[in-house]
Amino acid sequence: MANKRYQIPPHRRHRRHLIFPDTISPPNPLQNPNPNAMVSNPRTMEKPPIFPNPNPNFLLLVLVLILIPAAALSDLDLHSGDREALLELKSRLIDPRASLASWNGSICSDWNGISCDNFTGRVVGINLSDFDLSGPIDPGFCKLPLLETLILAGNGFSGPIPSCFGRFRALKTLDLSRNKLDGPLPLELAKLRRLEELLLAENPNVGGLIPEWIGNFSAKLKKLDLGSNSFQGEIPASLFKLRSLRYLDLSSNRLVGFLREFDQPLEFLSLAANQLSGTLPCLSASARSLSVLNLAGNAIVGGFPTCISSLRVLTELNLSSNGLEFRISPRLIFSDKLLVLDLSSNALSGPIPSRIVEDPDRSGLLLLNLSRNRLSGEIPAEITELRSLQGLFLAQNQLAGEIPAAIGNLTYLQALDLSYNYLSGPIPVSLAGCFQLWHLKLDHNNLSGALRPELDALDSLRILDVSGNRISGEIPLPLAGCKSLEVVDLSSNELAGELNGAILKWQSLRFLSLARNRFSGDLPDWIFSFQSLRLLDLSGNRFSGFIPDGDFNVSAEFNNIDSHESCNDSGLAGEVRVSLSMELSGSQQLEFEYELRSAVGIDLSDNALRGEIPEGLIGLRGLEYLNLSYNYLGGRIPGSLERMGRLRRLDLSHNSLSGEVPASISLLRGLEVLNLSYNSLSGPVPTRGGLWRFPGAFAGNPGLCLESSGAGCGAEASLPAEEAVDGGGGGEEGLISVEAFLISAVVGFYASTVALLCSGKTRGYLFQPLKPEF
Repeated sequence: MANKRYQIPPHRRHRRHLIFPDTISPPNPLQNPNPNAMVSNPRTMEKPPIFPNPNPNFLLLVLVLILIPAAALSDLDLHSGDREALLELKSRLIDPRASLASWNGSICSDWNGISCDNFTGRVVGINLSDFDLSGPIDPGFCKLPLLETLILAGNGFSGPIPSCFGRFRALKTLDLSRNKLDGPLPLELAKLRRLEELLLAENPNVGGLIPEWIGNFSAKLKKLDLGSNSFQGEIPASLFKLRSLRYLDLSSNRLVGFLREFDQPLEFLSLAANQLSGTLPCLSASARSLSVLNLAGNAIVGGFPTCISSLRVLTELNLSSNGLEFRISPRLIFSDKLLVLDLSSNALSGPIPSRIVEDPDRSGLLLLNLSRNRLSGEIPAEITELRSLQGLFLAQNQLAGEIPAAIGNLTYLQALDLSYNYLSGPIPVSLAGCFQLWHLKLDHNNLSGALRPELDALDSLRILDVSGNRISGEIPLPLAGCKSLEVVDLSSNELAGELNGAILKWQSLRFLSLARNRFSGDLPDWIFSFQSLRLLDLSGNRFSGFIPDGDFNVSAEFNNIDSHESCNDSGLAGEVRVSLSMELSGSQQLEFEYELRSAVGIDLSDNALRGEIPEGLIGLRGLEYLNLSYNYLGGRIPGSLERMGRLRRLDLSHNSLSGEVPASISLLRGLEVLNLSYNSLSGPVPTRGGLWRFPGAFAGNPGLCLESSGAGCGAEASLPAEEAVDGGGGGEEGLISVEAFLISAVVGFYASTVALLCSGKTRGYLFQPLKPEF
């Protein structure tokens, strides 16, 4: 399991989490705020003036004067002309949820999503966000000329942006994001001189060149969001100089050109997922204002300039997936306000700096991602002083040494990924102190020792991957305390012993791989009894006895009870993709999620299992992969193969199976790999159903022959001897692949050459000396 990603959405809702305690105490009313000030004698202090009690009638009059206008405003009549325009607009919009059902009567406050002027009753604001409306944006909107706010985000509006929107001379906010609009930005929008916010994000078909006027049509433009569209070309030079601009999001487009300095004090800048090049600018004009900087997924090269640390209010810095290289300077120290630092997927080298923030005790750093670089040396112990960390990703580097013993100090840690390094030594017992940990990935290192029973304290752990190490011993029984485990990969280690009841306690298990270890004994009866199990891999061990016949109907995935998409691009090994979102609130909190992508499969190959294949195992409707090869299984192949409609790979080779090849195997239309070779099968092989795609699938079965015109085996029928079992995902029946033809030609050529050289006459003729000619 490799590959993880995380994503921080640019738009956030303020939500409070109670994981972190508040560190700001309320002021003490008994404490003198100015210790140097002298306390006056209360007898000599000047007394405040005493006002006479106000007349009750006067207070009542003031209250009436306040309430009467408020009551009048609540009953404000909608302007008749605007009312007619809105009713006409309503009749043309597709409104499946009846979100506009309140559009009747004459009271403005009763109309859902409509705001009116307090004195004239004219419509000045429309907010129809997430109303599930669809169809083209009707020109009827343009009959409301006094609009100041128009928000149509989160609907299904399609077609071009109406050019008549240029009539909204008072418009301050235009939000058309998250729709299905298309086409370029109409030139008429340049007439909106008072516009402060222009939001068109997530309209994938809105694009073309970003017009040059975008940076000078309104001197009041503060927020511009064109993210996740199809804009191309270079960023207009006018945007780099627009003094009013504070928020700029051009992410996920096809923009090119060199990145340059912005002259205005930006607060938010995201140019991620484009094709921008050049080196990283210092953004000096934003040193005291920039909070979010996201330039991920571009082609920025060169070193990491230390001037970036001069961005004193920076909370999020994402420079991942670029071409940054060289060492990270030890002078690159960020302010304590930094929450997210992601430099992953670059070419940074050298050691990890021991000091990343100014004061670890005051730092609020939540995420540190330096994975997929060329960093070397040991993991600095100072990282364990960043006690607010919730995500630490250092995977796919060249880090060596042991995991810091004080890693347990990170009590808020939720995700730890140190995979694909050269780390050695045992898994530290102190990890049990990370009691909020749910994602632990230490695979493909040189870790040794046993799995410690203290890890049972990680009762929130959902993903445990220590594959590809030298972990020894048995699976400790106390690990049953990790009841939340869903993905467990202990493959390619030196674990031994029999399977114990600790695994049975993991009732949420979706993925279990114990492959390539030294486990032995019989397979327990409960091994298939997990309701959410998607993949079970016990291959390459020393299991013996029979395959348990029972509990096959428990797993919803195995039986296709819950519909799932076939992961045609995922092998049996599987892939876990970790994503996270972030909530900016009084107490900062990362929210992690993961996606498991793997074939739905069972692999019991390369063991010492015997007996017959259980009938229930062959009848699993949701199974995509089944490998029972290299065992001592006997008996017949169950004839219920036709029920396995999702099966793509079937390998029963190198066993002692007997009897005929079931005719139902030809009904498996989605089969890509078939291998029944080296058994004791006999009788005719069905020629229908495309089985010719697997020319070597039946090799090593002397009793098999080819079916001849449905009348049994012909005398001349024979089976290919080569073990070529990959069907190539389809193709015409009976055709020889180009690869097979080339291999045959090469083998034939060398065989002929060897035969010629073995002949004395031929050898004498070929190697006779040349006679000189004059």
